[in-house]
Amino acid sequence: MTWTDFWALIATLNGEATASNCGRLAKRLSRRPLPEIIAFAELHAEALHRLDQERFGTLPVADMTLDDGAPFPQSGDSFLYARCAVLAAGRRTWESVFSDPAKFAPYTATTYDGEYLLYVPDEAYELSTGKEWDRTTRYDYESLTNKDGWPDHAFR
Repeated sequence: MTWTDFWALIATLNGEATASNCGRLAKRLSRRPLPEIIAFAELHAEALHRLDQERFGTLPVADMTLDDGAPFPQSGDSFLYARCAVLAAGRRTWESVFSDPAKFAPYTATTYDGEYLLYVPDEAYELSTGKEWDRTTRYDYESLTNKDGWPDHAFR
């Protein structure tokens, strides 16, 4: 699977990682050969890993503040879901945030939740094989795993 194929599949989400959009994507992907499902999972993880950067992860949640009015920080999970929302928004959006981190900020809002996109590769695999997928990918998409994206963070 090429990046072009990957982004064409992501485009079927129509910009949003809703349960129904992601379910349709998983079904569509499950009809492809198993190596393509695996390749999609690899590109999916890589795209999320590339977004795992301090300049995005330290942005506050767009529509929340602390009791004292201070910015509300993203949690590891909310940052992951924001990255998924950016990915679901499509190739142009995903590419644009790298040159302008302010374009990432709206996706931190609680109205955006890309969590369903996380499960698409696993659901497609299960639909295709009838088995649960205990997988690993070359890139870890969890928050704070991109050492290059968090140069000042102490990794263990």
